[in-house]
Amino acid sequence: MKKWLFALIAVPALLVGCGEKNEQAALPEPEVPEIPEVEILTPKEVALNETIELVAHVEQGGENVDDAIVKFEVWESGKRDEGQMLDGKLDKDGVYKATTTFDHDGVYYMYAHTTANGVHNMPKQQIIAGSPDMTQVLPEDEKDNSMDHNMMEHNHDTTDKDEHGEQEKDEKNHH
Repeated sequence: MKKWLFALIAVPALLVGCGEKNEQAALPEPEVPEIPEVEILTPKEVALNETIELVAHVEQGGENVDDAIVKFEVWESGKRDEGQMLDGKLDKDGVYKATTTFDHDGVYYMYAHTTANGVHNMPKQQIIAGSPDMTQVLPEDEKDNSMDHNMMEHNHDTTDKDEHGEQEKDEKNHH
């Protein structure tokens, strides 16, 4: 009789214990940080041979971010390979700055590469230095699109060659 009484008490106790474990397993997943909001505050038109401040304000979740990593990438239109990367330093209240100088007329581009809490954002801005001849400047977006198109064509050609090569191998194996 004692064994039956023990079984009647032990089984429900075990079931209650299992129920608690399931509740612990259903904890909410950690939140993924929001994409940082980066507002570029650098003027879009600047003078030649003067120190220019590259400035970006970083917020995440509506709050200033004072521990972000900000790198300003600057290059002249059509010469991205010759560009430079400048470390942004925290000034105050989520505002990061770096300085540069433009020594000749031209259209320049700047990315504010920003990483906050493991999430990256990189807004882009055009900067006109001095008085460039705008008829001689190729907009950066058109250049990027043509490069993407050429890469797609190149990949397509490679695929065709691979397929033809496989066909030739199959034909040789059948003879």
